[in-house]
Amino acid sequence: MAILELWHIGVPVTEKRPGMNYADGMKLWLNNPDETDHKFEYLRFEEGGPFPEEMHFQLHVAYKVSEIEKHVAEADRVVFGPIDAGGGDKMAFVVKDGVLIEYYQFA
Repeated sequence: MAILELWHIGVPVTEKRPGMNYADGMKLWLNNPDETDHKFEYLRFEEGGPFPEEMHFQLHVAYKVSEIEKHVAEADRVVFGPIDAGGGDKMAFVVKDGVLIEYYQFA
């Protein structure tokens, strides 16, 4: 059985917030959602990064999954990925039922 566990809500912001760290390869500032009261992951995208522009302005719901390919195949549209997120982890962003969703599979 495939695991699907709510992980965080991704919130794009235009200004850097306390606790954000820079992910150089992604040209992105972000925080650890486990360190916020509501599991918010704040994202500040920089120009020239790999993420499509629609992700720069839209909230997303993130899930930890055990079978990323299965969930991506069931999406209405793939926005980004799946990609190797480092250390054997995989990540993809899709639209399902009109909602931007991140699927993340830990190694």
